[in-house]
Amino acid sequence: MPHDRLLQLLNNRLDELAAATTLKGREDIVCAVLPPHEGRGLRFLLEDNGNRPFIRMNSNSYLGLSFQQEVETAEEDATRRYGTGPGAVRFISGTWSPHKELEAKLAAFHDREAAMIFSSAYATVMGVLPQLITDQTCVISDALNHNCIINAIRLARPAMKRIYKHLDLSELRNCLDASRGSCRRAIVVTDGIFSMRGDYASLRGIMALAREYDSDFEENVLVVVDDSHGVGAFGPGGRGTEAHEGSEQADLLIGTLGKAFGVNGGYVATSATVVEYLRETSPSYIYSNPITPSEAAAGVKAVGIVDSPAGAELLSRLRAMTRRFEEGIAGLGFETIPGEHPIVPLVVRDTQRTLALVGHLRENNILATGLNYTVVPKGDEEIRFQISVDHTEADLDVVLNVLKQFAG
Repeated sequence: MPHDRLLQLLNNRLDELAAATTLKGREDIVCAVLPPHEGRGLRFLLEDNGNRPFIRMNSNSYLGLSFQQEVETAEEDATRRYGTGPGAVRFISGTWSPHKELEAKLAAFHDREAAMIFSSAYATVMGVLPQLITDQTCVISDALNHNCIINAIRLARPAMKRIYKHLDLSELRNCLDASRGSCRRAIVVTDGIFSMRGDYASLRGIMALAREYDSDFEENVLVVVDDSHGVGAFGPGGRGTEAHEGSEQADLLIGTLGKAFGVNGGYVATSATVVEYLRETSPSYIYSNPITPSEAAAGVKAVGIVDSPAGAELLSRLRAMTRRFEEGIAGLGFETIPGEHPIVPLVVRDTQRTLALVGHLRENNILATGLNYTVVPKGDEEIRFQISVDHTEADLDVVLNVLKQFAG
């Protein structure tokens, strides 16, 4: 083969990843979903695992909307009206009415002037941040921000990059103080909910610091929040970390339709001027197909459900289930990071023990994700459990009993 030497290098690299226990390995293939039955929630069948029904504890579909009949029907009806795909990027063959309806719905949900959708939240961050970062910009980022934020900053190559310790507002202040006079613009960027831990940014404090230092930068201090795990599942009305904190609104709020809303796609909600600018400059918007019209229609329905009495009931149930599970693992003597968000980490702090616990859960028909170094810092290894309203109390008791067996 003409690239045989390269293949050898790549195989060697894969071997290195395996030896370091950072190889993600073969993906599970879900081949069927079994409906709720006799007090148990959804079960999932995996290819090459026979008829073993698995409890899924590693899904972002916190409100169960991806299996909600109204959302499914909205997508099916739109597919019949508009077909299965958008056909091309929006500036070439035009957009579809469900896209515009969804953008208006999201802007209203977040009380912003405008919103625009991307193919995913990752594509949103990659398409937004570099367009706001110039060679006269200082970017200040939380140390535990998501990979998409890290890569967007790398792509943008700002004049200055500063990283502050996780959730450390005093260090954020020091970063702002050290940057004034050096750059025309500053951008503070943070996750809302941090996906590995379920904890959240102090947006009230971040916004106060941004406003305090705003006059020191000719082109302002902007705050960008990626609250993909927060919107829909956290805060009053599912409005995310801003609502939970009661903070001033961030300048740009990035979210996803692919987690609590149960559909697909990402979005940014902000001022009308910023949205207009991004439509003209963001490569991942201009040159990439949008989500399908049917996905957008399903998104409209999902946002509407969250923003309704039915959504309030779902959120109440989600929080009750989250408390039940947190109290259960704490009662077994495991370490966790308590909080209202349905990400419930079981902190193991050891790679081999994390791998063993994931294997034990799988042997007992439970799907859970272990997070090891380098995904999390060394010493922070954990199992990330994610609660959903698709789970029943009986499901959580099954998981807790399996964890009890492991604890011995």
